[in-house]
Amino acid sequence: MKRWGLLGLAVLLVLAIAACGKKDAGAGGKVYKFATDAAYSPMEMMDKDKIVGFDADFLDAVMKEAELDYTLTNTGWDPMLISVKDGKEYDGGISSVSITEDRKKDYDYSIPYFESTNMIMSKKDSGVKSALDIKDKKVAVQTGTTADIIMSELMGKNNGNLKRFDNNTLAFMDMDKGGVDAVVADIAIVREYLKQNPNKNYEGTLDPEHFSSEFYGILLPKGSELKAKLDPAIKKVLENGKYVEIYKKWMGEEPNVQNVLNAKA
Repeated sequence: MKRWGLLGLAVLLVLAIAACGKKDAGAGGKVYKFATDAAYSPMEMMDKDKIVGFDADFLDAVMKEAELDYTLTNTGWDPMLISVKDGKEYDGGISSVSITEDRKKDYDYSIPYFESTNMIMSKKDSGVKSALDIKDKKVAVQTGTTADIIMSELMGKNNGNLKRFDNNTLAFMDMDKGGVDAVVADIAIVREYLKQNPNKNYEGTLDPEHFSSEFYGILLPKGSELKAKLDPAIKKVLENGKYVEIYKKWMGEEPNVQNVLNAKA
């Protein structure tokens, strides 16, 4: 659900890079290089100089299952997209990347590994039950996300009440100071914010009618030979209980694994 664009490349390219994972392949084997944008808690974030989160743990489990060595580097969002597309510096990207038809024009994906949807965050006494209840209110979204697309369709792309921010943190901050009535964002992001801020009078609302399920995949260059190695390993991790273990660790609940297994890339 993250932003889809090529903004701020010059700045992002000079950001500090942190890496985790195996550093060498041993016996002359290949080390696969993955990029991420570690600013999307609880999916991927920095813990001092280490990348942690659901995606980091999931990638580690998949690469161990595939018996492949790898590194994971925090490049930022736009550099990840560029470098994975050309396939020269990085072999893949994992950063809560929704599988969309538009992106599939430029990238290959692994099979789906995570089901997501958007969620509305509003005040508990606001009476919000669906997206229709906020279409005439002030709403914050992250620019270029599926939340932006959906709310633009409901409210009108040029509606002055639809406020777009570079990231969800700024959207949450605007709601905290009363600038908007609701924030629409990825369910994992909203739930993490509610978890970290239990004293705030907020709640999360799902709306399956207007916010359909989306699925994340590992981003790969077109024609990547890595897909044939990753897909069987992902399927195995989904089926052998490791995925459930990782999901419960970061999301605090049981996943619907069958929905992910049945999803089409």
